[in-house]
Amino acid sequence: MAPYWVPSSPCGDGCLPPDPARVSKITVVVRAVLVGCALLTAPILSAGWLLPRIWRAQLQRGYSRLLLRCLGMKLSVDDQRLGRPEPDGVLVVAGHVSWTDVLVASAVAPANFVARADLLEWAVLGSLARRMRVVPIDRARLRELPDVVGTVRERLERGVRVMAFPEGTTWCGRAYGGFRPAMFQAAVDSQCPVQPMAIRYANGDGTLCTGPCFVGSETIGQSIGRILRQKDVEVEVRLAPLEEAGECRRDLAQRCERAVRGATALVPDLEMRVTVRPEDVRLVG
Repeated sequence: MAPYWVPSSPCGDGCLPPDPARVSKITVVVRAVLVGCALLTAPILSAGWLLPRIWRAQLQRGYSRLLLRCLGMKLSVDDQRLGRPEPDGVLVVAGHVSWTDVLVASAVAPANFVARADLLEWAVLGSLARRMRVVPIDRARLRELPDVVGTVRERLERGVRVMAFPEGTTWCGRAYGGFRPAMFQAAVDSQCPVQPMAIRYANGDGTLCTGPCFVGSETIGQSIGRILRQKDVEVEVRLAPLEEAGECRRDLAQRCERAVRGATALVPDLEMRVTVRPEDVRLVG
């Protein structure tokens, strides 16, 4: 059983759609081949670190958009930042639904990511994660958290965009968890702004789609297979206005959570939240 401090979610296999709209078998094969070909070109991302930062960002953005298209996902972006230029060194935060969140975020705002440590060992996504300069975190090892926050702070101070998922685990999208304040300390210490990002997966008719969510007992292979079979998945991204760091990480976490959930969202204090720790929890972010 995971330690009591490890973030958890009640979402499980029951959150997955029982019979989602599917594409033809031929389309599934074509998508799988395209994804495989795209992954074979992943070493280009490593070579990209020799390029100027703006070119690296464009390369990562283009590659992530390509992978999303190969998976059959359409991307739309609602930028609410009112034309304000984004400074160097920004902490991007979002709710967490799936491993595809990393691709979605990279397609919009390329960044270094804070992600589960064992992601680097995954057969398909591990090499891609390393090329995206993931900051690994093992949430079961609480003593390592200050070092992770320190690494994020250092990258922010160097002008690097870093993304974290403050819920600490994946949810189905219908339910969601609270933004834990620990990672926001890096923004407070560096006085770098935070970019709240809302990610929503939708069906072709606009209703919420839980097909891409990575919860329950599914393996990463089963998750990829289900996404390849699913029809008309649209990813809606909303970029809220930047939040200034301020002096209190808890206040910053709550402000960013409201920005992600919507202005009318109820965001109770962390102490008021009820934590459920089922055995099928996913620790992705």
